[in-house]
Amino acid sequence: CFSVGWSDMILKFKASVIDKCKFVIEFNSDECVELAGRYTEPVIIQNIRINQLFSPDCDGNTPKTVLLSGDSGRGKSFTLQKIMLDWASGELYSENFDVVFLLKFDEVKCLSHQMSLNELLSWSCSLTSDQISQILELTPEKVLILIDGIDEYVSHPPSHSMLVLTNPSDRARPMDILRSVLKGILLPESFMLVTTRSLAADAVMNLLKGPQRFTEIVGFSERGVQEYFQKFFQDEQLFRKTYERVKINESLLTACSVPLLKLKTTTSIYVHFVSTLLEHHDQSQSVLTMLRSLGQRAEEGVKKQQVFFDEKSVAKIDLNPATNVFLYKGSLKIKDKQEPVFRFMHLSFQEFFTALYYVLLDKEESWGKVTELLNSMKLKGIINRPSPERRSNPIPSVVMFLCGLLNEKASSSLFEMIKWTVPQIINLKTNLQESLLTVRRQHGCELFALRCLYELQDEKVVRRALGDWVSMNLYNISLRSTDCWVLLYCLQCCPHIRDLNLMDCDLTAEKLKILQPALCMCETMSLSVEHLLEAGDLIRSLGESKILRQLKYVKQTVSYI
Repeated sequence: CFSVGWSDMILKFKASVIDKCKFVIEFNSDECVELAGRYTEPVIIQNIRINQLFSPDCDGNTPKTVLLSGDSGRGKSFTLQKIMLDWASGELYSENFDVVFLLKFDEVKCLSHQMSLNELLSWSCSLTSDQISQILELTPEKVLILIDGIDEYVSHPPSHSMLVLTNPSDRARPMDILRSVLKGILLPESFMLVTTRSLAADAVMNLLKGPQRFTEIVGFSERGVQEYFQKFFQDEQLFRKTYERVKINESLLTACSVPLLKLKTTTSIYVHFVSTLLEHHDQSQSVLTMLRSLGQRAEEGVKKQQVFFDEKSVAKIDLNPATNVFLYKGSLKIKDKQEPVFRFMHLSFQEFFTALYYVLLDKEESWGKVTELLNSMKLKGIINRPSPERRSNPIPSVVMFLCGLLNEKASSSLFEMIKWTVPQIINLKTNLQESLLTVRRQHGCELFALRCLYELQDEKVVRRALGDWVSMNLYNISLRSTDCWVLLYCLQCCPHIRDLNLMDCDLTAEKLKILQPALCMCETMSLSVEHLLEAGDLIRSLGESKILRQLKYVKQTVSYI
């Protein structure tokens, strides 16, 4: 029977977990939504449910370690966050485990100073190292440790692979501590749930203590897809309309079974979506011809700031609206009369097809169109942040998609399908590099240039485009979560950038976590963080790296000098 003090400590810890895990940021936006309102339980092989992961097998053996694998974007990290939330809310494993901890490998690998296991777990949660020491000493068999992204451990082995740690108070580098936990040398009585990408599953299993249970997330069931759509489109009529449209396309329904797909850049998402729909393309017209026709119409609309097209203009370029899956039919009131019109499923698709059109033209015409686009970008300037003018200037998005389509890994599935090789790809990249070099020198346009370089995913081009930058000033430029991934990539490609200004960039603790690996590389840095207390541990870990020499707190602002 535990003391009142012990119970209060656990209750306070659970409350902090709920506060931390209750909300998630929507992909590709900064909208904060409740996790429970978005989460749909994925399909796990052998029909195992989340609440059955630690149930005894048919022989009565209870696993000490559960390995949850799955391709990128299948929802592994999302699932761990939901487990934390449900445990803290009393809905899951409350009888099995007194305490559940969550360690994210991409964060742990950034810690370089020595610490104990108690301190490492305290770093990841609201409990003190003394409280954790008490928990691990009294009830280690009632502790569950979740470790996210353990596959990266294989490519980042500990510095002393033979170092053996047996006491939670022993101090060592976090990677060495992690190895002893995984092997069961530390906390052999405790339970673990670790996630990994499917390709690394075999290598990871050899690192883990037993008995083990192997599971794999394979996506959503059809019922799960329906449930997710219903949660996302809270309006019942909009949900029905959207889901029924997806349901009739078997290939698209299959694509929706993957929560985020195995995709990295914005362009790769569009390429995958378009490639999937093209599998059901009307064979009366070649795919290449159809894509060029779509692109021609898209480009004309972009130039004229036009999103609606009448039947005559669509038929004029040999598009059949009845069979084309990329055009949506609607109506528009013209002179007191509802006229049928067509539009792309979203403005962003119109911009995507414009960029695709430029790389599907022959050598000379493609070069001319791209040169005209880049010259227009230089003359008209770039709008960096969402604003009323953004709608009237689609050029930045077209340029960004163009960069993404010149990324062979992102576009290969589409171009292989239509048997197309982009003409002068090296020259086009060089032209883009020079244009981005000019654009990023304009304050307020730096982020746009970084987004384009991220879409290209070509480290050599990134280094050449940012080669003369020793410092990067993004002062007063609002950074979304996705922008932080962009910034992280570019900074990791350019270790010569040592000075960073992120003042008034709307940073939060979550965004700071994304940037942490790159921030550790900087010599001098200025940044401001919303809700400073939530980011305190991260900021202290940066200060302890000794790369940054002085730490000052000013209201909600922290500056490294």
